[in-house]
Amino acid sequence: MAAPVKYLFETEFGQEAKRAAEPRIAVSEHQQLLAQARQEGYAAGVAAGEAKAMASIERQRALALGQLGDRLSVAAAALSDIEGRLEAEAIDIAVAVARKLSDALVAREPLDAVRDLVADCFANLRSAPHLVVRVNDDLLEDARTELTKLATERGFDGRLVILAEPAIALGDCRIEWSSGGIMLDREETARRIGEAVGRYIASTSGTPEALS
Repeated sequence: MAAPVKYLFETEFGQEAKRAAEPRIAVSEHQQLLAQARQEGYAAGVAAGEAKAMASIERQRALALGQLGDRLSVAAAALSDIEGRLEAEAIDIAVAVARKLSDALVAREPLDAVRDLVADCFANLRSAPHLVVRVNDDLLEDARTELTKLATERGFDGRLVILAEPAIALGDCRIEWSSGGIMLDREETARRIGEAVGRYIASTSGTPEALS
């Protein structure tokens, strides 16, 4: 007869039952879940990496745009400065050309401007008792002939006096009458034009300039 098995009170039958009741999965299913978890973790890592890369790209783009804006501002200022210099140079050239053209015209027809100014005086000073016209020495004889003829054509009844004055430049003149006078001085006119141009350039560029 077999000896009876002793009952061991330290044996916990409830723990065995609890382990028996725990859910169990097959190895293949466990591997599938593990692979899925790894895939999801990889996807999450990729998404995080892409987000970080995009943030870096956005920062770099913002920095590049800021630098580009600064460069454009510098370029715009430089362009404005260039435009100002070109405008000043263009005006300077125009004034220089006008002076040369004026000198050439005076050299070819030294009495033209004098004749025009005296004609205006005849038209506005018909009642003047006399009119004195001073010209350069070299123009005295031609001026007497031309202006005497012009006085007759314009109906000027006053006395016309034509005098030579060495200080007056060729092509200029000074006209005097009893109550006033006027002077044609191309050098003075050129100086005033230069001052006016200089003021204009200074007002547009912010720096004082003068054309001589």
